[in-house]
Amino acid sequence: MFGSARRAVLRLPGGVRFHTLFAAKRTAAGRGGRAQGKGARMPGRRSTVEAGDGLVAGLYRAATAVRQHLENTALRAAGLTWTSFGVLRVLLDGGQLESRHVAAAAGIAKGTLTGVVRTLEARGLLARIEHPDDGRLLLLALTGDGVELMRGLVPRFAAEEAFVSAGLSDAECGLVAAGLQQMVRQVQTCGEQRRLELLAGAPPARRRSGRRPGA
Repeated sequence: MFGSARRAVLRLPGGVRFHTLFAAKRTAAGRGGRAQGKGARMPGRRSTVEAGDGLVAGLYRAATAVRQHLENTALRAAGLTWTSFGVLRVLLDGGQLESRHVAAAAGIAKGTLTGVVRTLEARGLLARIEHPDDGRLLLLALTGDGVELMRGLVPRFAAEEAFVSAGLSDAECGLVAAGLQQMVRQVQTCGEQRRLELLAGAPPARRRSGRRPGA
């Protein structure tokens, strides 16, 4: 979201070494392309336990660790969260944009963006602008103070990105980034169909608020 392929490791989230992602393929190749013994499966395929415990859980832990590190270092002095930095970075790179496009580029819901914009506008870092052709649409843009803040902050953020990925070689970063991008494509292109298959014609369950009944 914020930069090069190497830094994409962090944002999709980084710190997971590439051998976790490709271990099953290399193991199968090392056996001459054959899986041996009871429970044999096609080369390169992982069991549900392997995929969930070795990869998805690792991605979650890595994402949490990297986000916390960046919020406690580069972003803390500026008083920004990961989400607010993402919104400002989108506007720094894209200039004046419709709010819906900012939300999509930052990877957040429109409702979340509303709260972030309110906070950043109160700090004088961005401004809301009426759309010249459609009054129903809202444009967002950085203020002068917002631009100045981000120009000083981006290099510090990049330095911490380099720190958290220092244990990976350039080749490993490229492999991890490619694998993570493929996972995103899988969910984006096949996720809806998978959800429909799991429902098997039943209506989806209502989302729970987390509150106890009658509370």
